[in-house]
Amino acid sequence: MAVSAFARSTSVAQGGSLDFSVSDAATVTVLQVPTGTQVFNGSAPSGAWSLQVQPTWASSLYKAVFDPGGAEAYFVVRAANPGASARIVVSLPFATWQAYNLAGQPGQSLYWNEQPDRAVRVSFDRPTAVNLEWEQGLLNWLPGSGFAVEYCSGLDLHDGLDLLSRYQLLVCIGHDEYWSKEMRDAAEAFAERGGNIAFFSGNTCWWQVRFEDGMRTMVCFRDGTQDPLAGVDDSRVTVEWSSAPVNRPENGLTGLSTRRGAGSWLACELQNPPYTCRFARHWVFEGTGLQDGASFATGAVGYETDAAELEEVDGVPRITGRDGTPPSFVILGTADLSPWRKCGAGGMATMGVFRMGGGTIFNAGTTGWGKKLDDATVARVTRNVLGRLSQRYPADQWEIIGHANFVTAMAACENRLWAAESQQNSLWVREPVGQNLIWHRVGPANKVIAMASPREAMDNRSIGLYAVADGALSFRDPIPNADWTRVADANGIVALAASYQGLFAATAANRLVYMPFSDLGGPAPSWKPVGQANDVVAMTNLNGRLFAVDKNNRLWMRPPVLAEVNWTDIGPAALGAATLVTALAGYAGKLFASTNENVLWWRDAVARPGQP
Repeated sequence: MAVSAFARSTSVAQGGSLDFSVSDAATVTVLQVPTGTQVFNGSAPSGAWSLQVQPTWASSLYKAVFDPGGAEAYFVVRAANPGASARIVVSLPFATWQAYNLAGQPGQSLYWNEQPDRAVRVSFDRPTAVNLEWEQGLLNWLPGSGFAVEYCSGLDLHDGLDLLSRYQLLVCIGHDEYWSKEMRDAAEAFAERGGNIAFFSGNTCWWQVRFEDGMRTMVCFRDGTQDPLAGVDDSRVTVEWSSAPVNRPENGLTGLSTRRGAGSWLACELQNPPYTCRFARHWVFEGTGLQDGASFATGAVGYETDAAELEEVDGVPRITGRDGTPPSFVILGTADLSPWRKCGAGGMATMGVFRMGGGTIFNAGTTGWGKKLDDATVARVTRNVLGRLSQRYPADQWEIIGHANFVTAMAACENRLWAAESQQNSLWVREPVGQNLIWHRVGPANKVIAMASPREAMDNRSIGLYAVADGALSFRDPIPNADWTRVADANGIVALAASYQGLFAATAANRLVYMPFSDLGGPAPSWKPVGQANDVVAMTNLNGRLFAVDKNNRLWMRPPVLAEVNWTDIGPAALGAATLVTALAGYAGKLFASTNENVLWWRDAVARPGQP
């Protein structure tokens, strides 16, 4: 007679014991799933049986096989000292596996939504047939990847901020569809505090669930009219996260949603299209050799995908934000899956990255990502994400955000970046966002070599652009085709910043000088010495500080005081020994730098040392 068995917890720490329920006396073999390594062989009596997990067992997914019959029970071995040996923790979707579990049918599965006898409560105290189709690829790839990785059950994220805080990167894989409020709250708090998250998954965080009976029963009514918490605690009603009465779209956490995505659930010839690369110079694609418009990851898109609502602007995609996707989301890849209507649900697939508080979140947007890790591009993107996000990021790291347009001077004014360039002597404008947007011409640049803008009007001077050209300081309104008006002399000035009710400037003689805005309306405006310029070649104001790049390509900071004070060295101004900054601007806590390689970069002005 075949034995049936199940584990009484989805995870156990190294050196701990895990209880099982076993229907009959059985032979038990325990295997590490990714490697197939046998770590235990013995016997279990009928009824309750306890497995002693050895401290030497690697943190991983395991399965216990019970004979006769070959029944399998899956569990995770967590690190005894989480994060001591790894900065990455991989969460495995036990809630999703249980939701699809058909053991004890009818009425014991959360599926299908249309069936009147589907369950609204399912128990973990039953045999579970786990389908690793969407997780197996990454599980197999990670042990040989060179990354130190530890594992947890998705249920460990329920009130799991303490566990997550031991790591720098949370990785969710495969088909991670069912999340409790506590799981989501913990993940979002982790990111807000500077933790990073990588979703190599699709249909992620689609349904909200609750847990009862000491985490052994999962509740999902899927229908707000039937859930007894409706009108009592709407934040916990078990419907789709984006639906009423919860109204908390999942893309607030993941950046993407199945609402805009697609699914291919029937066999048809339209399966497995590629992504199209939309931002080849982004760090996620480093080393892939991709160009914008190139196809990649063929076979990794599907069977369920997530996406953001986007619009094409000058051939560049950008999110609209109307669907709840955060405004910082940067689109890296897209796939039009509208033909899938004949075999499922047509829509999009989107890959991208965004910021949440101090953390960075990457989303591949598909359940099938792990199936194509034998593809060099898919593997390289995965390595780039794990390598970058397993460190505190972005901190002092610069990111490419587009083309610099041969910029010689730059400033932020009225929520836009303004740049003067030398080749066409034109003034250009674009939004100060991480997407690789196109610059738009708004008039002549007047041979500008330095530019600045105050954050607000001061001393009867309106907000606008101040620029140095041909030894003169000029002003213009921040509107298309406005005229430049000379307002003062600027002989020998090479860099400019607006702060402290006036303008700071660096001179070719290596002096820092200052002119109050109130002097600009007077008969003889003049510059007043306030200190050393520190060999500055570009300068800006941000957060009540002066930031500057020197001739050796170092980034410096000092307060905008009218006295001699020291500059503080805060790191390299851009990446690469041959990369030189040509202009600097500051906006919303970010520094923007153009370089001689015609690349536009940004970074946080504030570096956050250490782990979250």
